[in-house]
Order: sequence, then structure tokens, then C-alpha cells
Amino acid sequence: MTKKKTLPEVITFGCRLNAFESEIMRDHAKAAGLNDTVIFNTCAVTSEAERQARSQIRKFRRDHPNTKIIVSGCAAQITPEDYKSMPEVDLVLGNEEKLKLENYLPTRSKVKSQISDIMKATKVPRHLISGFEAHSRAFVQIQQGCNHRCTFCIIPYGRGNSRSVPIQQIADQINHLVNQGYLEAVLTGVDISSYGQDLPGKPTLGQMIRRLLALAPDLKRLRLSSLDPAVIDGELIDLIGCEPRLMPHLHLSVQAGSDLILKRMKRRHNKQDVINLCAQIRKIRPNIVFGADLIAGFPTETEPLFKETLELIDDAGLTYLHVFPYSPRPETPAANMPQVKQQTRKNRAATLRQKGERTKANYFKTLNGQTAKILVERQNQGYTETYAPVRLTNNQQQGTIVSALITKFSDQYLTAELIATPI
Repeated sequence: MTKKKTLPEVITFGCRLNAFESEIMRDHAKAAGLNDTVIFNTCAVTSEAERQARSQIRKFRRDHPNTKIIVSGCAAQITPEDYKSMPEVDLVLGNEEKLKLENYLPTRSKVKSQISDIMKATKVPRHLISGFEAHSRAFVQIQQGCNHRCTFCIIPYGRGNSRSVPIQQIADQINHLVNQGYLEAVLTGVDISSYGQDLPGKPTLGQMIRRLLALAPDLKRLRLSSLDPAVIDGELIDLIGCEPRLMPHLHLSVQAGSDLILKRMKRRHNKQDVINLCAQIRKIRPNIVFGADLIAGFPTETEPLFKETLELIDDAGLTYLHVFPYSPRPETPAANMPQVKQQTRKNRAATLRQKGERTKANYFKTLNGQTAKILVERQNQGYTETYAPVRLTNNQQQGTIVSALITKFSDQYLTAELIATPI
């Protein structure tokens, strides 16, 4: 099921949506005969993500002087001149252009960049991919872009406004991947909580998932990427409580635990909203586990305001933390606010990560002695339904789901022994 790594190679930075699009790019490059080619699919969430991309581009050129380098993704869309001016780069493609086969054909070889106005995009192009290199889970795009303008975020300028994939098209993609052997799919996009508002009838995310599960009866496990806690609809909450194929793991785009900072971020929820949401869902799905994105050192954040974010982790019962030190992005309102010192940002991010390691370790401890169903990602490694990483005591076929008894735990992963043959 998992593809062997071959040229054209795609190096993916950032989100799961990029991972989905990388497979489209790989297929286009292969169809165009670009065998001696590497594609860098970049991210612009932080300045560090952009720095890493530029560094890897330069290193790759030093190590492979004759290989063609194509750069795309959000960083290339937002600041194309930065990449067009790099002597290492042969071609720069925008986020719309990277999904079109004609931009990979030799007839375009003399054009160094193809970038359109992403804000004019109104539809999500239809693509059907057959698999993911080195992944046992399938990432499926259901939505693109974002209509909101959080003061710290530059991504809408790389992705455009929100636009949704029709339900039947999502079902066709998932069923095609199931036929290729995939047992778990992750629904991804830029702002999936806003799904459907641009479609006829304005279906909510919960309504779409209910219909999707009916249209894809052979899919074993469905997982959601990051959700905005301000707009999780009632039907989705009901589904979480009654649908076993919907995994008991939600990752929330929380960002902070201080109402003042959330207001300055231009978020649409407050601290109590997150606490109430987690309590409401946990009441109907007691084994559910929550993750959260958190930003440390947002402009104007004082030590007492930062402590409110630390308190939220316990108050809401957050287990998996994805922590970013605040990174000023050009042309965003937050970049013009009074900045927290860089070292303070790093220190607060480290404090949040340490807190996250403790909450995760405490959760892993509760799983010892329990039985879990594990999707095997590598020969002896995988994830439980609640997204806890597991190492099996013996190798299993990648992409299968096995039942195993958890016999040990550490701060980083669980150890489990197989007790049932693959499902």
C-alpha cells in the first residue's frame, strides 16, 4: 500500500493539507516526465518554517547540482520573489498553479514562476489520488482557505477564502483510497469547522460527516484535523457521541487561555467556551482525548496572562499540545503590536511543552493494562484510536489495524503485545 520513495521527490513542510497536495504534485511531475526533479511544498505559519525551507533548498542544490528544483506552497504564494530570486530554484508555482498538470510540462520550462491572485479562487479543483508515500493514514481535503483574519495569521493570504469540496467528491476520494487498502482517513483543510457555507444548502461539518460515513461504509476509522472551538456544530457533537468509526480524539485550535489575548488575536471563543466544549463532549464520549494548538508569547502577553493558558490545560483537560512560540508575520496586525521579548517567548513555549509532556505521560499511565486497537504505521509502530503512539513487541503489516494489550508506558510512547490478528 505504501509507495516506495522515488523521483520526482516531494519534500513537504507544514500541514496535512500540504501532504494531500504533495501527492497531486508528485503525480503531475511524474506525468510530465520530470524524473530528475525535487519539489519543495513550503509552509508560512512561522518564520522558522520558511527559514528551514530555504536552508533545505540551498543544501539540496549543493548536494544535487543537476536536479531541477520546484518550489510551491504557502511561502511561495505569499512571497514569490523571495524564492524566484534564489539561484538554486528553477520554478516557483503558486498554490493554485501547483495543482495543474500543464505547469509541469516542458513547454513551460522557460517560465520561472506561475503565481495567480489566490483571493480570486472560488472552487476546489477535483483530484483523485491513490495513496500517500510513507503514510498509513490517508489525508483527504474537504475544504480550502479561510474567511477569518486572526491578527497573527498570514495563511489566508496563501490559501485564499474558504471554499468547500462537495460531499460526493469527498466520498469518491475516500472510497478510492479504501480500495487501495487504506483503513483510516483524516479530513483536512485550512478551516474545516467552516465547511459547507459556500455550498448549496450550506451543509455543516457534522451533516457532511454523517452522510460521508453512509457513503463510505468500508472505511474503518475517520479522524478530524484541527477544529475551531467556536463553530463546532451540534450534529458533529452528536456524532462524536454515537459513531464508533469517528475516532475519540479531537484537536482544537485554542491558541491561548486568556480572554484578553484571545480578543487581541481576534479569535471567536473565550476560555470558558473551550472548557464547556470539552466537558460537553467528554460527557457523551468519556474516553475522548483532546489536543490543542497554543501560541506562547503573543504580543502584550504578560506573565499572569500566560499563566491563564497554563491553567486552561488542566481546566479543559487537554492532553496533546502543539506549541508555537509567537512568530511575527509580515503584514499581520499582531506584528505591529507591542512585542514580547524573543527569549521570553521561547521560555514560555518550553514551559508549555513541559506541561504537555506531563499531561501526556499522565494519560499514558491510565492506559497501562488496557486493550487498544492500533493502526500500524511502520512495522512495529502505530497509533491507538485516541492517537497515543504505540510500539508493538513484534512486527505487523503496515496499514493494518490490530488489537493489542498495553503492557508498558513511558513519557513518549506505549508498549503493547498483539492479542488478535489484523482486522
